Amino acid sequence: MKTIILVLLATTLFSCNNANKTNPNQSTTADSTQTIYYGGDIITMEGDVEEYAEAVVRNKDKIVFVGTKADAFKEYPNAAHYDLEGNTLLPGFIEPHLHPLIAAVILSGDIIAPNDWHVPEGVKKGVGSHDDFIQRLKESVAGNGKEGNVLFIWGYHQLWHGELSRKILNEVAPNMPVVVLHRSFHEAFFNDKAIELVGLKEADYKDAPQVDWKKGHFFEGGLLAVAPKLSKYMLNPKKYAKGLEDMTFLMEKNGITTIDEPGFPLVNFEMEYHLLKAEMAKNPPFEVYNILNGTQLTNMKGSIEKAADFMEMIPAKYDVKNIKMMPKQVKLFADGAIYSLAMQMKEGYTDGFKGKWMTPLALFEEQMNYFWDRGYKIHIHANGDLGIQRCLDITRSMMKRNPRKDHHLTLHHLGYFTADQADEMKELGIETSVNPYYLWALSDKYSEFGLGGKRAKNLVDMKLIVDRDIPMSFHSDFAMAPAEPLTLAWTAINRVTSQGTEVTQDQRIDVFTAMKAITITAAHTLELEDKIGSIKVGKTANFTILAENPFKVKKMHIKDIFVVGSIYHGRVHLNKR
Repeated sequence: MKTIILVLLATTLFSCNNANKTNPNQSTTADSTQTIYYGGDIITMEGDVEEYAEAVVRNKDKIVFVGTKADAFKEYPNAAHYDLEGNTLLPGFIEPHLHPLIAAVILSGDIIAPNDWHVPEGVKKGVGSHDDFIQRLKESVAGNGKEGNVLFIWGYHQLWHGELSRKILNEVAPNMPVVVLHRSFHEAFFNDKAIELVGLKEADYKDAPQVDWKKGHFFEGGLLAVAPKLSKYMLNPKKYAKGLEDMTFLMEKNGITTIDEPGFPLVNFEMEYHLLKAEMAKNPPFEVYNILNGTQLTNMKGSIEKAADFMEMIPAKYDVKNIKMMPKQVKLFADGAIYSLAMQMKEGYTDGFKGKWMTPLALFEEQMNYFWDRGYKIHIHANGDLGIQRCLDITRSMMKRNPRKDHHLTLHHLGYFTADQADEMKELGIETSVNPYYLWALSDKYSEFGLGGKRAKNLVDMKLIVDRDIPMSFHSDFAMAPAEPLTLAWTAINRVTSQGTEVTQDQRIDVFTAMKAITITAAHTLELEDKIGSIKVGKTANFTILAENPFKVKKMHIKDIFVVGSIYHGRVHLNKR
């Protein structure tokens, strides 16, 4: 049991797995608003190399001291004591790109993916063949399907699971509405019952370029087009609430104290907000920031001007204690999903795959210029080297027309890019938030299909970014990767695939840079580095507690370090082993 010596324990602890013990250094008049943390490695994540402190003191929800244990006890004689007992204390982990809607839909439905997925109930085993996928579909429909309610099943990928169509789904589920969501969450397959229940009409999608009506296949812009009608079922209050509850479990388990939704809303502003607010009213040990979805809000409001007006008033109206709308930040979308092999590639694809634009090129350029001129920090979903090049070219033209020194425009994902493009990012002041997990999940398969060995082995080349001193954070884009910051760091450090293949080992990055990408640089991506991301006087008292020091274990072990818990605004949450 942890040794926590506190007065008024209930007001200080978020978890009750601790006990009071006497301590010769503890004042009998301890101040319950102050706590000294000591007794293990404390890594501040300040500076350019790992720096250690013997003790940290928080007063209410702020850090007020970082230094030696002796000085902490001397300066704060009435503070309560938290003995780490050999565990390691780091700044609270930050997830700068995670979608609560996607998490809620996936976790409240079923998962049939190529690889295993850890969920609160255990493990959803992966399947790697068409026959196994169809068998699991049948089992899921039999166990989870309900008439009049869409069953969402996530994880399908054609390179593992073979062909999928409306016809196949009709055979598997003739009486139950089923929507199979692609591994990318950028595509969906509907059976007849789902099309009928949702109210889709063929005539409405006759000329839609990203809809294959015969196959019941809606992808990229086609899926966005049906999202409003589908939202009633995606946001089913009871199921969605359970999904958000499961998301909370994953945040707690992995020591995440801050998450950001880059692209709010995805389908329905009011429904998504109020369901999220209900979950956050439970006061979990993390907070949610939201970057507004310029593309979706433009569609909802009818014009980019009306969307911008709405975006300007949102923070004052919707901010609460642990949900914040990011002022003057916006999310836009360039090319398609890497998991769909729909990212735009300069040299194209093998095997018949084709890149897609999520936003028509003229409209995308209009959106970038509009928000640039209004001083917004722009976040862009961009995956392939052609999609990234489009972002670079537009940024260059905007800089020439209307120079902005500290624009901090940030590209998200960056599945494949080149050294020349990294040079351009540096020159233009562009920053990055990448998903290292692409390499683990896709490199082996994409070496055989779509990209070929050279490009597939060079997915997410973070060394190109690090060598140019370009700010870089890591994100999961849950569930494009597990919501496990240590797993993201491990992948970047080791560059090992799901098949155990060591690839492009010259592109590995060091442990400190990887840990920065889930702490202080992740805070920088959100322009919150003055509040969170490192252990520094004046910042919020958010910490992650690990059973082992990631700088002192073998690099291949980092993802397996047990997350003991987190401290959020001074409140302790401990995980069970």
